[in-house]
Amino acid sequence: MTAAGAVERIAARIEAARGETAPDLVLKNGLVADMFTGEFVRTDVALFDGVIVGLGTYDGPRCLDAKDYYVMPGFIDGHFHLESSMLSPRELARAVLPHGTTAIIVDPHEITNVLGLRGLSYILQDSEGLPVDFYLMAPSCVPATHLETSGANLAAEDLAALRAERRILGLAEMMNFPGVIYKDPAVLAKLAAFHGAIVDGHAPLLSGKDLNAYVGAGIRSDHECTQLAEAREKLRLGMQIMIREGTQAKNLAALVPLVNAATLRQCCLVTDDLHPHDILRHGHLDVVMSLAIEMGLPPLWAVAMVTLNTARYFSLPDRGAVAPGYRADLALLSSLDPVRVSHVFKDGRHAVDKGELAIDIPTAGLPAGVSSMKVKPYDVTAFELSALGKHALVIDLIPDQILTGKAVLPVRVQNGLVVQDPRRDILKLAVIERHRGTGNIAVALVRGFSLREGALATSVAHDSHNIICVGCTDADMANAVRAVEEMKGGMAIACDGRIVARLPLPIGGLMSDRPLAETAGLWEDIRYQAQQLGCRLSEPFMHLSFLALPVIPELKLTDRGLVDVDKFAFVPLFVD
Repeated sequence: MTAAGAVERIAARIEAARGETAPDLVLKNGLVADMFTGEFVRTDVALFDGVIVGLGTYDGPRCLDAKDYYVMPGFIDGHFHLESSMLSPRELARAVLPHGTTAIIVDPHEITNVLGLRGLSYILQDSEGLPVDFYLMAPSCVPATHLETSGANLAAEDLAALRAERRILGLAEMMNFPGVIYKDPAVLAKLAAFHGAIVDGHAPLLSGKDLNAYVGAGIRSDHECTQLAEAREKLRLGMQIMIREGTQAKNLAALVPLVNAATLRQCCLVTDDLHPHDILRHGHLDVVMSLAIEMGLPPLWAVAMVTLNTARYFSLPDRGAVAPGYRADLALLSSLDPVRVSHVFKDGRHAVDKGELAIDIPTAGLPAGVSSMKVKPYDVTAFELSALGKHALVIDLIPDQILTGKAVLPVRVQNGLVVQDPRRDILKLAVIERHRGTGNIAVALVRGFSLREGALATSVAHDSHNIICVGCTDADMANAVRAVEEMKGGMAIACDGRIVARLPLPIGGLMSDRPLAETAGLWEDIRYQAQQLGCRLSEPFMHLSFLALPVIPELKLTDRGLVDVDKFAFVPLFVD
């Protein structure tokens, strides 16, 4: 826009604010959430040219009676992995807009670890012009660590070039906290490339002087707090605490006591990873707010934690409040406890009417160049594990957490080979490299899936997203992995030589090109089939996907071997 055009636009907004010209729309007599005074005010809200121009008494040719509604700013999710929803950007927008979400801050490091800058470009292109604004953070960890094989490698100079992109706000979660603390030159170069910009953190259980060093490097937030004392220590050092309540990681109950009148502005509510069935069944930030309010958080505090607090942290000055000059992104709630969204306005446009989309979001189909599946040929013997001792390290699952434990257990041996022991719930876990055809296949042991038979495999395996598989027999493991290969990515369950369930994820092996209801239906079916095989976990594939992430304590498996995260190094499987 030219300078003259900007002056003309400002003048027109001033005229509408003063009542000299009619607003485009007036929301009459609503109970407006004042994010600055922490109170509700019954007043009109005048919308013009996509922004709020005034509060008070207004009239115009178009009015909506809002007397039965709470008028809120549109909700902003400050930390979200688009890939975990398994939806394309436009399908996600269609899914979350009716729940009051008008902006999402995306960390695209999943698809970027698979496709590199091609994956990031896909997210930017597919999200352009949608009625939910997608902002991105430049992925800091591609690859996440040196302990795995990813599909791409983004150096500091690659990331620096992204600062010019208007929808990239800063540097995404710096998961390689050991690299920060121990001054890895490549990690420091990435931090330097975003000096003065927003840098998000990821430092589970980090404390003391190491935490001081991490924060002092310019890292300003953390969404990995699982304990109140941990969150309080990070808050005292000035970090923005993103309290997470997603499909897998549920930290709200533990961290709600952190929030008080003094700490409120430093706290946000985020979802991080949210699977399609959760969005379809429950919603998005609206359900997180409802839970927080149920746990005792004052309603307007919960609203602030998904609106103004998030907008201020990410330097989005025209979002997060119902006030003149702010973007006309609004959610009208019929109930505040629980949160029930009835109407949504995006840039002043009526986008959701009584819970239903009122605008068209066209589908895009499967784009070209988003597949990634290059696995070196192998046979079932690749899953064999020679018995090099009587006791082995076993990854211990922790239900509803992405943290894992570590156990030393006796192994079951037949003909010199370690075999699965379903009676003791000790199964084989394998990671198969899928990006470069290296032939890397690592095998370890895991406890906690409770499978009686069969195998589960998925190409969603944070963060390098090689294929990960758990199973009761080597044959079923091989069949499940091959099914994932044939789909060019996805999830599969094999049992007794046949595939009993599958979910294709052709976009990078991470996302579907199908609508929410269809994707969620397949997701529900594959979870159900896992339960039929004995699995007692509510989210078996979510647990499986995080077992390859070597930045979350305590024991993980990558395509290159077993990793002790606390040591940030490979360790032998056998401990005799």
